[in-house]
Amino acid sequence: MNSVKNHLEIERRFLIDARGDKPWRNDAEIVTIQQYYLHTDEFEIVDGTLCYGGLSLTSLSGNKRSLWMEHDLWAVRLRMLNSQWVLSAKSRQKEDTAIELEWDVESSIATSVLELGPFPSVQKTRYCWVGADGKTWEVDEFEGPLAGVVLAEIELDSTDEVVVYPEWLGHEITGLKSWSNSALASTLTQLDGSP
Repeated sequence: MNSVKNHLEIERRFLIDARGDKPWRNDAEIVTIQQYYLHTDEFEIVDGTLCYGGLSLTSLSGNKRSLWMEHDLWAVRLRMLNSQWVLSAKSRQKEDTAIELEWDVESSIATSVLELGPFPSVQKTRYCWVGADGKTWEVDEFEGPLAGVVLAEIELDSTDEVVVYPEWLGHEITGLKSWSNSALASTLTQLDGSP
């Protein structure tokens, strides 16, 4: 159980009406993100290595390998955070809780994987804003076809953790699958006719 606990992500998500002031931009750390959603049926484990489409991505430790094998319905994304590539896999457990596994990926490997695409993707600028209680909010302003969509999320230590909510938050969308980044990327793919 402890191995699962170390990889649990508990978060709450909200829409933001960004037509007015944008206080989350004040004194925030800024991260540019391009993320691609990979097809989960292309993953396999070969000799302790996680592979995609025949390409070796990363070695799997015993703990991460066990979690990968024990859980299903992974949403896997390859994303560039500023200039760093990260492979991230999430398996939703409850509306606000997921198991998340992450690995750094070399740029050459990321490029090789993306050549197997196209893949559903989203672009966004993330503002890491610290609230009055010292908790960090990640506010994502989407770009490209999703320009104008702004979502905020906060990671919690427990589902009942007390948080000071900024006044600029809108409707809560925690657990609404249609507002996940993966669903937004898939919707864009359907609209433009890409595979």
